[in-house]
Amino acid sequence: MSAFAAAVRALSLAAAVCASSLGMGVAPAQSAGSLPLVPHRAVYDMKLGDAAEGTGIAALTGRMVYEFSGNSCDGYSVTFRFVSRFEDEGGLSQVTDLRTSSFEEPQSGRYQFLTQTYVDQALSEETRGTATATRDRLRIALAVPEEKKLDINGQVYFPISHLKAMIEAAKRGESFFEAEVFDGAETGDKVYATGAVIGARQEGADAAGEDDAAAVGKIGAGARWPVTISYFDPTLDQGGEATPVYQISFLLYENGVTRRLVLDYGDFKIEGQLKDLVVYPLTDCQ
Repeated sequence: MSAFAAAVRALSLAAAVCASSLGMGVAPAQSAGSLPLVPHRAVYDMKLGDAAEGTGIAALTGRMVYEFSGNSCDGYSVTFRFVSRFEDEGGLSQVTDLRTSSFEEPQSGRYQFLTQTYVDQALSEETRGTATATRDRLRIALAVPEEKKLDINGQVYFPISHLKAMIEAAKRGESFFEAEVFDGAETGDKVYATGAVIGARQEGADAAGEDDAAAVGKIGAGARWPVTISYFDPTLDQGGEATPVYQISFLLYENGVTRRLVLDYGDFKIEGQLKDLVVYPLTDCQ
């Protein structure tokens, strides 16, 4: 199922961004900001949105769980799981179970990552390694799927540092934020160019819409912005204007929580509604 395979690859790339990101170590000077990102566990119900003819996808349902903890001194831990069932037009279905975990250390610029994709309960893909970022270089050390070391020039963000920088840009009233991002997804050796369009700041009462009203009431942050992030693969020579690999839209709160998710893969979209939210106590730097 070609559309299914494309979706799995894109979902792997989207893992960190989907919840606080839906979900970036960066140069140490930029990771030193003191944004009050709230530790939390968010649960999203996922469903198929628009789908063009010829995609082969008749239905999609799933659940996504994102858990974030830590602080800028001790580091940030993220665990993510997205279980989804794709059904094609002939009635055949596949269940994918995407699991990621990462640990980001802003003080040292070090990032550890693990991504596993299961298809019908069988492990299909796995990526594991570490990366270290300085102001002008990213050094990647892969262990799985194969041992590999490589250096990439330029300033590169990891997921939480990217999120913090994007919130700061939104606070300054900027409407566009560009960044090179590495999250270790897919084969673990790619840096993606991203462009975030940031909408007007919203404050005050926040209607739940299709999200769970009780979950929305627990977010605990008034300021929020509608955001759309486009991801580009710089290794693809498309000629002319580049087309994003996928886009993610969401409502981003000042404390890092997100809702109203839309994952756009071009031929089809997946929509996510926030259905449960557990907010954990903030931990101070010692």
